[in-house]
Amino acid sequence: MLRVLASFTWKDYVRTIVDIAIVAYLFYQVFVLIRGTRAVQLLKGIGILFVLLQVTNFLELYTVNWLLGAVSEMLIIAIPVVFAPEIRRALEQIGRGSLFTRSLFLGPDVTPEQVVEEVTDAVFKLSKDKVGALIVIQRDVGLEEHMDEAVALDSLVSSELLQNIFAKNSPLHDGAAIIRGGRIAAAACFLPTTQESVALELGSRHRAALGITQVSDAIAVTVSEETGTVSLAIGGRLLRGLDAKTLNEKLMELLPQKQPVNQLFHRRSSK
Repeated sequence: MLRVLASFTWKDYVRTIVDIAIVAYLFYQVFVLIRGTRAVQLLKGIGILFVLLQVTNFLELYTVNWLLGAVSEMLIIAIPVVFAPEIRRALEQIGRGSLFTRSLFLGPDVTPEQVVEEVTDAVFKLSKDKVGALIVIQRDVGLEEHMDEAVALDSLVSSELLQNIFAKNSPLHDGAAIIRGGRIAAAACFLPTTQESVALELGSRHRAALGITQVSDAIAVTVSEETGTVSLAIGGRLLRGLDAKTLNEKLMELLPQKQPVNQLFHRRSSK
């Protein structure tokens, strides 16, 4: 090894450094691309599966190892299907020339209490005027794919802004507002609706709230345009007819309390 290194010229060193830097930067861009999507959770699952394969092989648990190996082989076929949204997004960004112009930044510290207070205040002011609304709060599972065609905002959460988003004459009225890391990431987001049977009085907002909480761990708050009723969706279940105190308590239970909710990084196009 030392002999090989000794035979290197300065050009070889420069070439090696550039080679490693390019690979590192590509890995970084892939990481930025999948941050905020379900792909992160899927990659964690693949990593755990790989570790289990090594452990069962070491412990000579041949049947379990064979079963895990069969699952791994199926993943080779499944991965392109599972990661189709991320692959499509990457190709679109390459076509727009924006794949390498995105950066990471941290927003100001915003506590869960502040987010809950602003959301609760906005929701019940909208409820009083019977203005329909759908507010989704991202937790661990990213919702980036649902924001691709939406209106990017990247604004601090405030009651006034949420009320303006869902005002009846606002162009952002239809669709959902997604809160990520203590900021309103996007508005006019169209979400997958539940495929399960629901009560006839539940409209498209409630169906979307149930749908997004079935495919992610997000929290969805809805305001009925017909009755002004406030509902909370979590895990594909809908809690209806909430008052301000109950909504506040439920949101505080569901949001992490150990650190500011803006610990997530956000992405935006550099100007």
